[in-house]
Amino acid sequence: MGIEQRFNVPFIAGMALKEKQIQQNYRPVIAVHKWFARRPGTLFRGLMLAEFGDDDLERMFFESNDFSGLRIADPFMGGGTPLIEANRIGCDVIGFDVNPMAAWVVREEIQGLDLNSYRQAANELVSTLQDQIGAYYRTSCPLYGDPDVPVKSFLWVKVLECDACSFTFDLFPGYLLAEDRRHPKNVVVCHKCGALNEVAERRAPGHCHACDVILSIAGPARQGRCTCPCCGYENRYPGDRRAPLNHRLFAIEYYNPERKPVHKGRFFKKPDPDDIARVEAAREHWRRMDERFVPDELIPPGDETSRLHRWGYSRYRQMFNPRQLLGLEASCRLIADVPNERIRAALATNLSDLLRYQNMLCRYDTMALKSLDVFSIHGFPVGLVQCESNLLGIINGSGVNVGSGGWSNIVRKYIRAKSYCEAPFEVRSEGKHKIRVPIDGEWIGDCANSTRRRIAIHCANSAQVALPAGTLDAVFTDPPYFGNVQYGELMDFCYVWLRRLAPPGTEGFDRPSTRSTDELTGNVTQLRGLEHFAEGLASVYSHMAEALKPEAPLVFTYHHNKLDAYCAVGLAILDAGLTCSATLPCPAEMGGSIHIRGTASSIVDTVFVCRDSRVRHAEKETPATVADLVVVVAHDLAQLRMAGRAATHGDARCVLFGQLTRVAVEQLRPDWNRSATTAEKLSHLRNRMVAFGEVEALARQAAEASCKPKSPVHTVSVQKTMGVLS
Repeated sequence: MGIEQRFNVPFIAGMALKEKQIQQNYRPVIAVHKWFARRPGTLFRGLMLAEFGDDDLERMFFESNDFSGLRIADPFMGGGTPLIEANRIGCDVIGFDVNPMAAWVVREEIQGLDLNSYRQAANELVSTLQDQIGAYYRTSCPLYGDPDVPVKSFLWVKVLECDACSFTFDLFPGYLLAEDRRHPKNVVVCHKCGALNEVAERRAPGHCHACDVILSIAGPARQGRCTCPCCGYENRYPGDRRAPLNHRLFAIEYYNPERKPVHKGRFFKKPDPDDIARVEAAREHWRRMDERFVPDELIPPGDETSRLHRWGYSRYRQMFNPRQLLGLEASCRLIADVPNERIRAALATNLSDLLRYQNMLCRYDTMALKSLDVFSIHGFPVGLVQCESNLLGIINGSGVNVGSGGWSNIVRKYIRAKSYCEAPFEVRSEGKHKIRVPIDGEWIGDCANSTRRRIAIHCANSAQVALPAGTLDAVFTDPPYFGNVQYGELMDFCYVWLRRLAPPGTEGFDRPSTRSTDELTGNVTQLRGLEHFAEGLASVYSHMAEALKPEAPLVFTYHHNKLDAYCAVGLAILDAGLTCSATLPCPAEMGGSIHIRGTASSIVDTVFVCRDSRVRHAEKETPATVADLVVVVAHDLAQLRMAGRAATHGDARCVLFGQLTRVAVEQLRPDWNRSATTAEKLSHLRNRMVAFGEVEALARQAAEASCKPKSPVHTVSVQKTMGVLS
């Protein structure tokens, strides 16, 4: 028995859905450092227990497991989820990624740490920063007259110089600063005098309390155009810019610890002369500093970074204001002076993760009233209104962080992450309650209680590393999804800082960029298309298949909105000499994610379970006709419904694509010609997939069938050996 027979889709899918809503509550280890599109740890735990365990999966899931001696590999480790789950249950792990940031992050996640020493060093760092630059993050409270309170967020708007008359004006897309969901009233910025007005109705905001002008919610800047309020000329932005636009501080959200118990809502103010003076003082402090750590690298062109070029950003340092550069430089100096190399690496990791909140591309969420980090949409969003968070962070009288994006936030999340490594847990739902279940005996790390585990993390192309044949007990991975996140382009933002703090000789950190020609994401700038992706994936899978033991599985997750992307997956499976013994559906992303919400994207992955095609396996039945296919997809969707996921059309389409891939692999395997051109192989796969009919119609049919109370899921005869479609 293995995954094909023991995996429980409704149970694991339900766990994955819950985890992805608040992933840090289920897998705190992910807070070590930002990575993109992390798959649920609960999914990979379920897959591994189903493969190696010998009991009911739901029972094993909440018990301690020890599979010492097994060796698990991940050729596309990214944020390291499969490796962490394998390491946790005692396996030796080996991971590869062409991105040096991935290798650094996974090492930080798995490597042990003296938490007491770390906590002391982190507290000393924050305390010293408070002495050095803390005054720049203070303000006065005009509501109660308190003179010295901490600032939570500084809000800035881009300004533009008129091409016709040289008048400088604000580029407000709208004047709504805060909605009335988490604040008693809506907060609206006056377009004339800049006063902050609290209003009950957005449709009729009334007059400004300071200058009596009629307030407006809509701003003048939209669709790259803004009319000059002085001469009426219509200016366009960003245009062909040689430097980024300047910013003007227009609002502050602060925190008043003494008044908060009796104050309703948040604290907002228009900057006063003292606030502007602090900005200038920080600027002058930075001007006088002999900088040593702020990077000066140029931003290379790319699918994501070219957007920065259009806005005039040519160097990474231009994405930060002087106060941020001052705080980050001071932080780097303190980290570099930490004598303990392991603690220094942990603090350097914190600094790298902090960067995503400490830059002038962060936006302010007017509903949640918080900063959105630069990677919230997996790109480089250049907005017109920016949010600068307090670099130090704020902790209230109860020891809880106020706001996000500061050192105190990052340190607390890191401590929680590494504490979880020492004592992992699962979360069981009992009605509306969530019960934390300690899993005594499991741990994440390289050494505990004199027990050492073999861990090998490498920045390398996994298709080119030496792996002896027959030495891997399994490969579990989450490969790139072709037209997906540009990991190299985004991670360079952190890398150019981190490489100044990394120890000499750190693997991969001798490169000026994390970008690699071996990346498998589609990229227009780098001329990487579907054939490059298919060939790269096939090369890796073939190399991993050679290193697997005869019965061992290669298991990977995948989803994409386009059928052609699945043709590449089928090609890789066939070129590797594997068969697809099962495809299983499982939610893998959060539907509310900013980059998914409101799109036709699916949150459901197909889990492909592949094994050596020369060895007979107990495979899941493969659909042979259109009717069979619809029933199988409907069955998968019904299992997701049992888990609490009412499948969307996008979900049905992705599940269908997974099943079509499996069918095509089974049909083409007997006569597969690896020496054919990539284009020919992709064409063969596509022809087999579309032979079932129009995919959108099939997806709708399967989705409808899955909702029927007595869908004949188990009554339709299906075949394992495919014949000609009828």
